[in-house]
Amino acid sequence: MTHTYWRALGWCGAGLVLSVQTRTIVEYALPRSRAFPHDPAVGRDGIVWYTDQANSYIGRLDPASGKVTDYPTPTPASGPHGITVAPDGAVWYTANFQGRIGRLDPASGAIKEYVLPSEARDPHTPLYHDGKIWFTAQGANLYGSLDPATGDVKLFPVPRPHARPYGLVAGPDGAIWVALFGTNEIGRIHPADGALHEFPLPDPSARPRRLVVDARGIVWYTDYARGKLGRLDPATGGVREFASPGGPSSAPYGIAVGTDGRIWYDESGKDEIVALDPTTERMQTVAIPTRGSVVRNMAVDSTRARLWLALSGVQRLGRIDLAPTP
Repeated sequence: MTHTYWRALGWCGAGLVLSVQTRTIVEYALPRSRAFPHDPAVGRDGIVWYTDQANSYIGRLDPASGKVTDYPTPTPASGPHGITVAPDGAVWYTANFQGRIGRLDPASGAIKEYVLPSEARDPHTPLYHDGKIWFTAQGANLYGSLDPATGDVKLFPVPRPHARPYGLVAGPDGAIWVALFGTNEIGRIHPADGALHEFPLPDPSARPRRLVVDARGIVWYTDYARGKLGRLDPATGGVREFASPGGPSSAPYGIAVGTDGRIWYDESGKDEIVALDPTTERMQTVAIPTRGSVVRNMAVDSTRARLWLALSGVQRLGRIDLAPTP
């Protein structure tokens, strides 16, 4: 059974001046009790989907009306974690607590689950790539792929023990990049055979958690342990670091490349969103209105120039409009 709610959306928050424009955060309160939106994703139609990990629902937000509809996962207490919208509009998620990957049909709301091999006990971040769903499994120390057409699953253990594969993203060249959160390494996966090439970061205490790849193929990552934003050039292996405005304890987490060309990320220890202009290397911040937010992940709506935030700690979603104001 699905559940539908209506909420009027309200404007909240402090402003962030980027160039001569002001950016604010719009917050959408989620109606389900103890909602825990872990990750967001947005479709081509502008509908925002999210995982409610605590209640084991997949949520749907229509930003135009504020209408929220949620869909229970077929397996109780599945703990949905990561989520992504495929080009055909299908919504894919990882059932982190029960070793499954789910597909939600947005037209009917029906959910089909794929049971993973027992080794992949905790699927984490999903990625739709060339018809397959790739995923990380942090505790299991592996990554893998699911072929929805056949149900075939391939698993690839990370050679280094306790590497904790975490964030997963595709680059413009077709390679897949993974943050090895338990190490000071970032990995590049060759999709054809699953081979992994590690890129070490200079500081042994670095802990990359989430990552994105820009149009030039540069890898940007949040160093959660050290309060840094990092930049890896795969062509040279060169790494640059930018101290986060909130300092060493700012705990950088969710990250995205905005339609404005900036690198946006969350300081989960400070309730601040940071935007770095790669050209000028200028950083600017905006405070999240409701404190205790913890943005674990972000999603970009390229069509509407919007950045969506999962405010896990406060039962809300957030939106930043990136397009210039007329």
